[in-house]
Amino acid sequence: MVHSMTAFARHSHDADWGNLQLELRSVNQRYLDLHFRLPESLRDLESTWRDQLRARLARGKIECTLRFTPSTAGTSVTVNRDRLDELARALHEIRGLVPDADMPDALALLDHPGVIDTEETDIEQIRQVAHALFARALDDLVVGRAREGEQLAELIRTRLAGVREQVDAVRTRLPAIIEGQRKQLLDRLEAVRTELDPQRLESELTLMAQKADVDEELDRLATHVNEVERQLGQSGPVGRRLDFLMQELNREANTLSSKSVVADTTRSAVELKVLIEQMREQIQNIE
Repeated sequence: MVHSMTAFARHSHDADWGNLQLELRSVNQRYLDLHFRLPESLRDLESTWRDQLRARLARGKIECTLRFTPSTAGTSVTVNRDRLDELARALHEIRGLVPDADMPDALALLDHPGVIDTEETDIEQIRQVAHALFARALDDLVVGRAREGEQLAELIRTRLAGVREQVDAVRTRLPAIIEGQRKQLLDRLEAVRTELDPQRLESELTLMAQKADVDEELDRLATHVNEVERQLGQSGPVGRRLDFLMQELNREANTLSSKSVVADTTRSAVELKVLIEQMREQIQNIE
């Protein structure tokens, strides 16, 4: 199945300790290019996620963004009574020694180290949730790339049908084109009433027929079209192979155009180039 390189996935999780939101964004790139934006406290997740992305994706620029918003409701604050008693005794002793010394107010006491005990959020629990979010987002990203890839494949198949029509049309007209060129040349020679060596005349006619004969180009076009169709049914990355086949198709279309001797063939060659370019644009999105 053909996969696109363009997709987007987002998942989030709310808990007492806060909110996690994970985004995966994929765009076109010749190679696999990974970028991460993670909170500093969760930076260690990057290595594992890199391995998981490499295992399932072959091409594309992937941006992974994880946002963590802690909740104030998720953190409990308690007063360390033992520490506060120690501080009170120390202040009482100071007042006895220095009666004029200013005593701290309640807020200043709370700021003193050790007076407030803060229950830290379980970071391991947050890591587990983040891993789960990443797994779901990666699954969605792969499904999205596959879904868009199938749409691209259908667009390409439609253009392939157009290429086949043009190749068949030129092949059908080819005998009449060659015969018409032969008759046109004979008529011109008759008009000028010039005596020519029959062998030389036949040689010129044969050479002209060879130049106008595009059977080989038509055969190669048909072969390349069949190979494109086969690649669209393959599993795994096929974008580079398809891009190469577009170059080969374009080369044969150019040769067909250069050997064209009538307007109909020229129009077919132009139409072929348009169809090939349309396919090439779509293939830039394929993994």
